[in-house]
Amino acid sequence: MMAGRGGLKKLDVSVLSAEQQEKLREFKIKTRIDNERYLRSHPEVDVLIGNFLRDVLLKRPADIREFAADHFTNPNLQVVIGSKMKRNTDMD
Repeated sequence: MMAGRGGLKKLDVSVLSAEQQEKLREFKIKTRIDNERYLRSHPEVDVLIGNFLRDVLLKRPADIREFAADHFTNPNLQVVIGSKMKRNTDMD
């Protein structure tokens, strides 16, 4: 393993057997498909993330962690996202 940026480690998959590498590849594909399926069945996630990123880019907070905590604990967040979801549906 090698230490990468931010303390993340890059895995050396060459130490795995061919069978382990194939199982890992299949697991990654299944995980990606499952994630895509989940996101397609929950369009609110796209709106939630898009709304957060828009606010970050517009407000450019000095402390992104504090901003994120405030943003995602906002008691009106569900109403805001619901409203944006409705507008998106009305535009289709």
